[in-house]
Amino acid sequence: MTISGVPRFQRFFRTASGLHVDKDDLKRYRDFLNRKVYDLVLMAEATAEANQRDVVQPEDLPITKGLQQSIHEFEKLDIEPEVVPLLEQLEALPPLDMELADPTMDRLSVVAGGLSLALARTIRIIDPGLKAPHADDWERAFKIFDLLF
Repeated sequence: MTISGVPRFQRFFRTASGLHVDKDDLKRYRDFLNRKVYDLVLMAEATAEANQRDVVQPEDLPITKGLQQSIHEFEKLDIEPEVVPLLEQLEALPPLDMELADPTMDRLSVVAGGLSLALARTIRIIDPGLKAPHADDWERAFKIFDLLF
């Protein structure tokens, strides 16, 4: 479940972290989400291969305890995100070596929601007094995620 329209994106960030974002931030957010979901799928492929499977199953996704908590919190939020087919977004990235099982594709939407929530809260943690993130605020948060995911 990714937030694709500007008003939904803005409402999500206000709800998740109290931050005010604008349409210029939407591209940064989408690029981040595409990269991180793809990174998780790449690691899931390695797990599936190690388990001698040729299809990536939901249990292959490397979901940490913190990400799982963010997923649960995302699901509890009182927002109505627009569902964006992640498959279309993943097709714009380098091709995968394995097919994703349907339940895995279904799981990716809530994983994307958990990543989105974690990102919003990370920006807030980096600068608790921040009202609206600037490019350097986004980049600091992205660097933290790159270290962990």
